[in-house]
Amino acid sequence: MRINLTPECRDGALIVIKNGDALDINGEAFDFTTLPDGATIPSGEIPCEWIIGDVERINGEIVLTLLLPTPFHAEQWQAFPEPLEDVPDGAVDLPASTTVDIAEVRVEGGKNIVVTKHRWHQPDEVQTTFIAEVSAPESENVDA
Repeated sequence: MRINLTPECRDGALIVIKNGDALDINGEAFDFTTLPDGATIPSGEIPCEWIIGDVERINGEIVLTLLLPTPFHAEQWQAFPEPLEDVPDGAVDLPASTTVDIAEVRVEGGKNIVVTKHRWHQPDEVQTTFIAEVSAPESENVDA
């Protein structure tokens, strides 16, 4: 299966599960198993807001285009997504927004703040900042 993606700035989640020539799109089943080679289901005949354009079987492979919801400030891989080729069965790995995890780790003399950025199909970017413990000044005892 080849899934082309057309990004659109909009709210909403897209969850796609592939099983052979069938897709489950946000809980709705669409089975293209009976579509013969060389045949086309014209745009608009499939009652799904996420499937845009024709659905075809070309050389035995289902080819379709899905609308990809993207945030207003889409990242490169969301704004210009590559087609998904030879999509395996299971949850379809769609371009996703960057997520950020922040952790505080106590170490000798202070703490490390670890910021990890997770980007779709890219290595995690980790930044660590050490913050030293500040000792309270010792009070002086003055005998009167």
